Amino acid sequence: MEQKEDKLKEVISHAKEYGFVFPSSEIYDGLAATYDYGQLGSELKNNIKSYWWKAMVQMHENIVGIDAAIFMHPTTWKASGHVDAFNDPLIDNKDSKKRYRADVLIEEHIEKIRQKIDKEVEKGQKKFGPSFDEEQFRNTNPNVLRNLDKIKSIEDRMRETLENNDLEGVYNLIVDLEIACPISGSKNWTEVRQFNLMFSTELGSVAGDAATIYLRPETAQGIFVNFLNVQKSGRMKIPFGIAQIGKAFRNEIVARQFIFRMREFEQMEMQFFCRPGEEMKWYEYWKETRAKWHKALGLGDNLYRFHDHIKLAHYANAACDIEFDFPMGFKELEGIHSRTDFDLKQHEYHSGKKLQYFDPELNQNYVPYVVETSVGLDRMFLAVLSSAFKNEKLEDGSERAVLSIPPALAPYKVAIMPLTKKDGLPEKAREIIDELKFDFQCQYDEKDSIGKRYRRQDAIGTPYSVTVDHQTLEDNTITIRDRDTMEQIRISVDQLHSMIDQKVNMKTLLKN
Repeated sequence: MEQKEDKLKEVISHAKEYGFVFPSSEIYDGLAATYDYGQLGSELKNNIKSYWWKAMVQMHENIVGIDAAIFMHPTTWKASGHVDAFNDPLIDNKDSKKRYRADVLIEEHIEKIRQKIDKEVEKGQKKFGPSFDEEQFRNTNPNVLRNLDKIKSIEDRMRETLENNDLEGVYNLIVDLEIACPISGSKNWTEVRQFNLMFSTELGSVAGDAATIYLRPETAQGIFVNFLNVQKSGRMKIPFGIAQIGKAFRNEIVARQFIFRMREFEQMEMQFFCRPGEEMKWYEYWKETRAKWHKALGLGDNLYRFHDHIKLAHYANAACDIEFDFPMGFKELEGIHSRTDFDLKQHEYHSGKKLQYFDPELNQNYVPYVVETSVGLDRMFLAVLSSAFKNEKLEDGSERAVLSIPPALAPYKVAIMPLTKKDGLPEKAREIIDELKFDFQCQYDEKDSIGKRYRRQDAIGTPYSVTVDHQTLEDNTITIRDRDTMEQIRISVDQLHSMIDQKVNMKTLLKN
């Protein structure tokens, strides 16, 4: 675990040093859990958005995108249940004065038991070698089975107490499990209480209840209130989806772990409207489709796992997360939920307007069911950055920090470097950039030795570095170096565009 925490620290420091992520308002000593994306961070972020949008909207003719306002009529949040039910169970440790989400403390306790199981499996692997049958071991080993029983009984109690809003029961579970505060190590807890996560503000010049509005805690409701507008103006036939990328705001009890949990964050969501009764078919479809989207990036299939929800939200009849192995361990990256017809029915009731679809095939009106896919853009950014970051020892004994970012997402696709600052080499390098910049984000780099420049490009994740030397002026060839293999080959300038394009074009990802 300590190794992982060190990895997170390294990622945070690398992100700042190279212009990916800065602490917000840093000259005023920052603001807790808010971050600014720097010059390379915004490029990477835009490329992730683009990959999601193209895969979701461009590749599906029955999905369209919108961009709804952050401020919405306050009744929206009454209808969605956020005013009454958007609470987290909160608990304080009396000694460290630190505040925690009670459910997260319990989940972290469960994760420790899971790690014990993994250690037991590792021991088995070492003991039995090539003949080791992991599935059989997990199904028969007494220690593994005992720990699985423990997990099941904790999860059952947790589900029951949370679903019944039994805060005393949640407190008792924490006490019975002897969960200690990670900071003080003490088990001196306050009672558990509810905490509403919405930020409220006043609209216009009049203060008071009538003017209270909220910063949206999710982007989904902007899609639901526009369901009919989009369906009618786009002549959409069910099943169809509405996608959106946008900011959301939650007054998190514990905002921590760098950009993993922030109070201002960005979501990439798609709500898929389907016939009642067909939602489970589409739920399975989107689970599979979203897993493929993630795995196409090549970060490592072993870094993902599905996790079914212990406590279903009041609107869901099925829900799971795609979890990713962050430097802090496996955590939620994307949620896939079958939301039934809850949202549209609630908005019908509170607005007095019909939100139904006339299905010509069935010759009837109905309120569609909804399957949601929702991925945190900032979490996706952290997943890419943390899995791409490596400190490599090279054969000659030297080291390099490299970001093996999937080439299609890399901030710069190619760096063009004149070997020296004279003899017409800078001019030739600029000429090459002027040809490439219409299709690729390029960087011109002439400072320091060529070795140092290679290291710098490795550290920011540039897939290709191109050196323009004296031979270039004679025969129009350049040296191109691959970030991952560090191999260098000599090719003609005329081949350069197609070689870069082959590696960095998003088309390759989308086809996967």
